[in-house]
Amino acid sequence: MADKPVQIVYVLTNPAMAGLVKIGKTTQLEVEERMKQLYSTGVPVPFDCAFACKVKDATEVEKALHLAFGMTRINPNREFFKLEPERVIAVLRLLKVDDITQQFEQTLESDIPSADKQSAQAMKRSIRPPMNFHELGIPDGSILVSKDGAYQCTVVGEKKVDFGGIVSSLTTATRKILGLAEDYPLQPSPHWTFNGRTVKEIYESFHSGQTESQ
Repeated sequence: MADKPVQIVYVLTNPAMAGLVKIGKTTQLEVEERMKQLYSTGVPVPFDCAFACKVKDATEVEKALHLAFGMTRINPNREFFKLEPERVIAVLRLLKVDDITQQFEQTLESDIPSADKQSAQAMKRSIRPPMNFHELGIPDGSILVSKDGAYQCTVVGEKKVDFGGIVSSLTTATRKILGLAEDYPLQPSPHWTFNGRTVKEIYESFHSGQTESQ
């Protein structure tokens, strides 16, 4: 009897859909085809993976999440919700799921042309400012730890870190730990943590609060 394919629940965001998250499910066998369907001609820029995890029953987990956040659902026929991705991620972490965000993100980006990735990065920059460690309450000397716990780097400026004795951007350090090309476009903040939270979570929390207070 063949093994059942690994079941996955994902939380996606898109710079063209500010304030919205997509909560969906797929399997390891179908993930590439599913991501191609999501990034169709109707979507201006690619999706980002805020979180992805392996679960025993993706249908049940997805149904529970859709029910829990039902009041924020934009359209009953679509899987989009108006809420912060951290709220969904917090619920999934309580389930002690197997975090595969990094692998899922690489699959998500594998078939996306460089021009499309660059367009997405440009849109993100136009929506929110570049990451500044000091603004986020991460002072010089702070230790950032990679999500798998295997690497560390030290903050040495508003936008610089010391990784292995070399001062660089967090993006450059992230490419090194992931074994990616120097010009490979990626968002480094989901791959590092500070005081138990990803840098992306800290960034999103800071700028969401700033937007609400304006």
